[in-house]
Amino acid sequence: MNDRLLDFSIKYGFLILLFGLIIFFSLTTNGFASARSAAFVLQSVALTGILALGVTCTLVVDGFDLSIGAVATSALMLSAYSMVILEHSALVAVLLCLSMGALVGLINGLLIVRFRVPDLLATLGMMFLLIGLQRIPTQGNSIATGMSLGNGVVAEGTFSKAFLWIGRHRFDLVIERLLPMPVVIFLLIAVFIWLFLGFTRHGRMMYAIGSNERAAGLVGVQVNNYKIAAYMISGVTASIGGILLAARLGRGDIASGNNLLLDSVAAALIGFAVLGAARPNAFGTAIGALFVGILLQGMTMMNAPYYTQDFVKGAVLVSALVFTFYLSSRRTGAGR
Repeated sequence: MNDRLLDFSIKYGFLILLFGLIIFFSLTTNGFASARSAAFVLQSVALTGILALGVTCTLVVDGFDLSIGAVATSALMLSAYSMVILEHSALVAVLLCLSMGALVGLINGLLIVRFRVPDLLATLGMMFLLIGLQRIPTQGNSIATGMSLGNGVVAEGTFSKAFLWIGRHRFDLVIERLLPMPVVIFLLIAVFIWLFLGFTRHGRMMYAIGSNERAAGLVGVQVNNYKIAAYMISGVTASIGGILLAARLGRGDIASGNNLLLDSVAAALIGFAVLGAARPNAFGTAIGALFVGILLQGMTMMNAPYYTQDFVKGAVLVSALVFTFYLSSRRTGAGR
C-alpha cells in the first residue's frame, strides 16, 4: 500500500498541486476564473514556455543555457532596429533574428564542445556579451518610430502590420477572441519538440548523451554534433520568443525581457516533477510554464508585492525538485 501511495505521489503529486493552485486562486481572487484572465495567463505562458523548451533541449544533453534571456532581448532589439531604423520588411527582420539565434547557439556549442569551456561559463559569458552588444547601437535607449538618431535625424521606419499580427492577433475561442497567436506558436513548438525528443532517433541519441556521454560516444553517436544542435535549437527558440515579445509591444524596449531567463529556467526545471519524469521533457516543461504563469497571474491579481514573486517561484521550484527526487530515491531504495 505504501509503495502504491509513493508511486501515485511521484507521478501525480505535481499535477494535483497545479489543480489545487487553480482552485485556490479561483476562490480567493475575483476574476481569476474568467476567460479573460485565462487569456492573460496563456499569453505569458507562451513566451516563457518557448524559451523553456529550448533550455530543455540543452538539459537533455546534460548542458544548460543561461543566455536565452539575452538572446530573446537581442532578437527584440534587432527586429525593432531592422524595421524602425533600417526600414526592412517583417520577413527580413524575422530572418535576421532567427539567424542571430542560430549563430549564438552555434558559438555556445563550439565553446563548449571544441574549446572545453563549461556550459554555465560559456553561456553566462555569452549572456553578458549580448547584454552589452544590444545596447551599443542605441546607447541603451529603446527603439520606437520617431526616435531621434542624432544630428536632427529621426527614425521614420515603422513596425510592419504583418509583424505586429504575429504578436497581437487573437483567434476566436467559443464566443470571444481569446486565443493569442503566440500561444498557437508555443503549442506548435511544444508538440514538435515533444515528438522530436520522444519519438525520433535523434531525440533518443540526445537522451543517451545526457545519460552517459562516454558510452554514447563509444557506440558511435556524434556527441559533439548533437550538443551543438541542442544549443542552436535553444538559440532559435529564444529568438522566436524575442520576436513575439517585440510584435506584442510594438517597440524595442530593452528592459522588457528582464524576467524571461528566471521564469523559463523555472519552467524547465519544474518539468522534472511532472508525472514523475525526473528528467527534462517537453511535456513537463509546458506544464511547468503553465504553472509559473498561473502562479504569477494569481499573485498579481491578489496584489502581492512584486518582490515576493521571485521568492515564491524559488520556493515552489525547490519544493517540486526535492519532492520529486527525494521520493524517487526512496522508491529506488525500496526496490533494492
